[in-house]
Amino acid sequence: MSRIPFGISQFDRTIGGGAPSGSVVLLAGEVGAGAREFIYTTAVMNGLARADQEQFDLYYGDLHDRARLPEEVHYLSFTSTEGPLLDEMRHTLEADLVETGTGPLRFGDLSEEYFQLSPVPSEWYSERTRSITSLGQDTDTDDVLDAMGDYLTDHAAGSLVVVDSVTDLISAAGKVMDWTDITLLLKGLEKAANQWGGLILLHVTLDTLSDTELGQLMDATNGTFLFEWESGGSERDRTMVVKQFRGVLSRLEDENIVRFETDIGDTGFDISDVRKIR
Repeated sequence: MSRIPFGISQFDRTIGGGAPSGSVVLLAGEVGAGAREFIYTTAVMNGLARADQEQFDLYYGDLHDRARLPEEVHYLSFTSTEGPLLDEMRHTLEADLVETGTGPLRFGDLSEEYFQLSPVPSEWYSERTRSITSLGQDTDTDDVLDAMGDYLTDHAAGSLVVVDSVTDLISAAGKVMDWTDITLLLKGLEKAANQWGGLILLHVTLDTLSDTELGQLMDATNGTFLFEWESGGSERDRTMVVKQFRGVLSRLEDENIVRFETDIGDTGFDISDVRKIR
């Protein structure tokens, strides 16, 4: 089976080139522990491989024999637009990497569908101005879950799609949508992704989840990476724990690896050390 690279070279080499094509991977992180930096690095590096092969080789190295680049790279957000996201990426990676690597990226903005049923004024998130009368008559806007499903149906085949973030959907659960609807959508997404053959990354903040909710999200995905702060002496270190990864975890267990010490530098998220199972 071919692999789609995460764009973190040492991690990709460790797992045989990247994620098995058709995977849905949950990136669940404590605040500031590296999950967001992981998705920024993945998006930018995969875009860089398309935009500037020489620069990609310099920062990433050679692709694994089993790895293949995604046909397209999409960044799907419920609450942010392209400009602010690019600014955040520049805080994580070198500006020239972001400039080149995001050239091929296609940004999907679902903020209008997300905020339309909230008390947030439409002029805060919508480029078009609507009067009170038109708001009352506007019945053809999609539900945010429908809009997400439509976007993925149109763009996910063979592509890398970053969904940032499931946390936004969780915050709306019980208000404008049901938690069950979210988990059912993700279960359906896992099945569809297997046919699409791309890679879908779902970002979520751990602090917003109960243990039960995290378990349900894990059950609806092929892999789960936990990004955590680990205290040791006077320092706090970022770690990434591969909680589950179908088609890959057995390889990690065979090599006695499940926990990675991580670092964030000018080239984004990186693996600084590998922990062995004790």
